[in-house]
Amino acid sequence: MKPLITINDNGNVVTREMTDEEFEQVLADEAYYNELKATLEEAAAKKAAAETKLAALGLTTDDLKALGLN
Repeated sequence: MKPLITINDNGNVVTREMTDEEFEQVLADEAYYNELKATLEEAAAKKAAAETKLAALGLTTDDLKALGLN
């Protein structure tokens, strides 16, 4: 059974099962979101690791900007 969808068309509210096309789009959107989330989490982890390495060298991201290395 596919999820239900509620549509409000100028006050005429209808709740029905999603069509195959609608459900496929929901699944595609969900997969895209999960991929994007993983990419952003990976980027944040890399940034944190880089900032930790800079701190170990006694530098900050502002120091890199001042040197034109950002």
